[in-house]
Amino acid sequence: MVQVSLARGWDLEVERGPDCLFVRPRPLEVGAAAGGALGEQIWALLEQSLIHRLVLELNEVGPLESELIGQLTWLHNQVHGHDGMMRICGLSPANQELLRQCSLSDHFPCYRDREEAVMGHHPPAGESRPTQPR
Repeated sequence: MVQVSLARGWDLEVERGPDCLFVRPRPLEVGAAAGGALGEQIWALLEQSLIHRLVLELNEVGPLESELIGQLTWLHNQVHGHDGMMRICGLSPANQELLRQCSLSDHFPCYRDREEAVMGHHPPAGESRPTQPR
């Protein structure tokens, strides 16, 4: 795992998986509007890694603002324009609803966690995940 502070207003935790890059952005200042160049910086990381498969872990992102939604949309278009895959996970229910209201839920299907995002599936709505043995 690598900590990267490239994007203005963001700290990026980056892990490389098999054929995939996992990025967890964290706003540097609580309550600060941090849209900045997040999409462009994540795209640069993908290009440097020669990978076009991305899982964005958005657990620590506050309310989505229009600038950040624009950055995510730009990044989505870049990744898909290079026959890549971009999935997001850990998004709050309120942010998921916001994406739905913006008609972006098809572009950004939301997964609960990294595992579901990598597998590309999640339980049907209202159905909980099976309990794992301990």
